[in-house]
Amino acid sequence: MSSNSERLHALDAVRGLALILGVLLHASLSFLPSFGFPITDSQRSVTLSLLFFVLHIFRMTTFFLIAGFFARMSFQKKGTRGFVLDRLKRIGIPLVVGWPILFGAMAGVTIWAVRAHGGPLPPRPSYPGFPAFPLTHLWFLYVLLLLYLGALCIHSLAHFAHRIERLGQGVDRLVRWLVRSRFVLILLSAPTAAALWFSPEWLMWFGIPTPAFSLVPDAGAAVAFSTAFGFGWLVHRQIALIEVWAGRWPLNLALAIGLTVISLLIVGIDPVLTPAPHDWLTGLYAACYALASWAWTFAVIGVALRYLSHFSSARRYVADASYWIYLIHPPIVMALQVAVSQLDWPWFAKFPLILVVTFSLVFLSYQLLVRYSFIGAILNGRRQPRPKLPAIGEAIASHGAVDGA
Repeated sequence: MSSNSERLHALDAVRGLALILGVLLHASLSFLPSFGFPITDSQRSVTLSLLFFVLHIFRMTTFFLIAGFFARMSFQKKGTRGFVLDRLKRIGIPLVVGWPILFGAMAGVTIWAVRAHGGPLPPRPSYPGFPAFPLTHLWFLYVLLLLYLGALCIHSLAHFAHRIERLGQGVDRLVRWLVRSRFVLILLSAPTAAALWFSPEWLMWFGIPTPAFSLVPDAGAAVAFSTAFGFGWLVHRQIALIEVWAGRWPLNLALAIGLTVISLLIVGIDPVLTPAPHDWLTGLYAACYALASWAWTFAVIGVALRYLSHFSSARRYVADASYWIYLIHPPIVMALQVAVSQLDWPWFAKFPLILVVTFSLVFLSYQLLVRYSFIGAILNGRRQPRPKLPAIGEAIASHGAVDGA
């Protein structure tokens, strides 16, 4: 097996991890102190608040970097037409078909939660000037389609200018210098930090906003995710560059932890639901948060490249299942949150219970309904062959031979 192939096992594992961690993130919401989630647990947890904060710093930056990397790989293999058809099948169909089913299920659970708690329905988030639409957790599919479109437009414009080769060489030199530079974190995080600081109603505790209720991502999300996706796309042009992250993961991890601690010292560990003031402290926080996002991303990828580069059938299975798991988990998690919300149990009993039941159900559904079906072919690009059972005659003959012995 080539080194390139081995490295891809690590990146595939990181992509699956980013999606799996989304289950933990969403399962923690009902336990967050001072947070207006429609499902509120009787036991709040500062520990889970810290978990949410840390996961939210890097999870989607990491995901979109890996998504850009694999998107260019697919584009190189399939060409423009094949790439478009593949993305429409694997991203467009789950968005269009999955949204009404999942939105309906989540709305039903939300109504159940409100009635169980005896409160009013939560107000819909307001985004002045933006077309409001409840994309829910499927917003990442919508954003991916926008990013694919943008990448294809840029590629087409470069070809139209008849300077694709010269332009590509210049970009490659720039990316090569950037990856190896000691200033890479500063240069990559600066656009995101500026976009966050200039956002008029930025909820700074929640960092990079997710466009779950709008068809137009706000500036912070648009800059952060397009930067990560574009950087991943360009790094794929020189795959060997990712070895730099494998060598620097201890430094990046130390920076990530330190910057996260500074961010928490500024904003506090409890969620803050009021817009941030435009002062120097907010600017410092935006810079630390954006730097931490990239430091965590490079650290996580570096650790994976260092220790998870070999093939593992278990990791491959989880990576294959992670897309399906992320798509269907929210209504399951929300229903379990409602079921345990008023029990007089500690959070460290409720939270693991939610995770154990959720993962049991989603993995079982993947094995029985998805892995060997047309759904698996849509989500993962291929249908896994069912394991062949031994023929009845061979089984009887084998059993007889054992008895005869």
